[in-house]
Amino acid sequence: MENEIPDSKGEGTMKKAVVTTSLPDRLYRAEQVRAMDKYAIHDVGIPGFVLMQRAATSTFEVLRQRWPESHSVAVCCGGGNNAGDGYLVARQALDAHYEVQVYALAPPERLQGDARLAYEAYLAAGGKVAEASPTDLNGFDVVVDALLGTGLDREVAGPYAQAIGVINRCRGKVLAVDIPSGLDADTGTVLGTAVEAEATVTFIALKQGLFTSEGPVCCGQVWYADLTVPEAVLDYQPASARLLDSYSNLLPPRRASAHKGHFGHVLVVGGDAGLIGAARMAAEAAARTGAGLVSVATRSAHAASLISTRPEIMSHGVETTTELQTLLSRATVVAIGPGLGQSGWARSLLPAVCESNLPMVVDADALNLVAQNPKQKDNWILTPHPGEAARLLGCETREIQRDRFAALNGLTEKYGGVCVLKGCGTLIGRKGKRTSVCALGNPGMASGGMGDVLTGILSGLIAQGLSIDDASHMGVCLHAAAADGAAAEGQRGLLASDLMPWIRWLVNR
Repeated sequence: MENEIPDSKGEGTMKKAVVTTSLPDRLYRAEQVRAMDKYAIHDVGIPGFVLMQRAATSTFEVLRQRWPESHSVAVCCGGGNNAGDGYLVARQALDAHYEVQVYALAPPERLQGDARLAYEAYLAAGGKVAEASPTDLNGFDVVVDALLGTGLDREVAGPYAQAIGVINRCRGKVLAVDIPSGLDADTGTVLGTAVEAEATVTFIALKQGLFTSEGPVCCGQVWYADLTVPEAVLDYQPASARLLDSYSNLLPPRRASAHKGHFGHVLVVGGDAGLIGAARMAAEAAARTGAGLVSVATRSAHAASLISTRPEIMSHGVETTTELQTLLSRATVVAIGPGLGQSGWARSLLPAVCESNLPMVVDADALNLVAQNPKQKDNWILTPHPGEAARLLGCETREIQRDRFAALNGLTEKYGGVCVLKGCGTLIGRKGKRTSVCALGNPGMASGGMGDVLTGILSGLIAQGLSIDDASHMGVCLHAAAADGAAAEGQRGLLASDLMPWIRWLVNR
């Protein structure tokens, strides 16, 4: 969507600006975006008030597109430039003949710089301001959150916390300006309380916290407004992370002369007593991803039952490391952890796998065993959820979730290889490399077995020749995209096995 941008005096127009849900792949920390903003103003020569006008125009365009039948708007403003954006949104709503009410939680007369100019422009258009926190916003079609910007560094309290509570309880649609108030722009954590918006319009560059932890919950649909700054502004800062919001198939087409030996042999090690289902799902996911051969090393009591449910999988009863060595000699990649448990049997198998020097995908109880005896390897992918990551780093789960980016860095520093930190906004990283954030997936994935399927997908991609770096990026997106396809019939009740047909379909796209 493109829109005309008024000039710094509010007269005439400048060049086109773009506001879109098609997002760039570069993510930044809040301090970097603030540095870009200063660079655009002081070095490129774009007045700050012009940028503020462009931000307001983009926000109002999203408001009109998302809720075309709306007629009344409440704008909640704080005391900084985020409030200035809000006052100019309110002015544009007045010009479009909306019923408008602004609630000012900070005294407007104390506003400075461009924010003060924005407030005065709103008053000049006939706008009115209630210098109070709102108590009931249910009478408005749309509520615009312009309370707090990206500079928030402490928990929200007092009138701001009360206002956020009122916003979240209202029946109207909520639109956040740049970032939902109360959300940490760098980590995606909620600082005490945060606005839960239906849509968020963010400016100049994407903030990394919008896409992980609580970020997706608070942001709703993210719209990006470039404010027509030149590419040099984005290049002024190196991206802190990369956004993965679509699935890309990295596997080459198969030659007509191909045979199963060309596509690798996955060995899944797991399935202790009562846990064979996890190993079976990992094995089938590897096969559906396209691995040429898939074997499972499991308890002898399980071997026959696994073959009866999926005869394409070669099932081997393994009770000793000697028996495992024979299977390792034939494998291309090992997936260890699904249904492994932490018994003496499991503890004896893990060292043998690590000593094989085969590429590995490590999940579930294999991660818990690694946490008890830490080691570094360059050719493995660790796939912890936050609880497992906490055990690997010797901390509490809440510390992992407080800053998932820092946790990922800690994991790759301590254990090497590639780490996939699962959760809302899964992170993928390797020491010294830029972190990637997966924006695909849905809450239906919160069910047993999803991690086992991911383990199978990753190992199946490695078996077919992808590096562990490429496999981790493609595999995480493939897993999430398959879950999104399977959730078309509803998220609640989604089973891990429901992903299998979607996996096969996606790897053949």
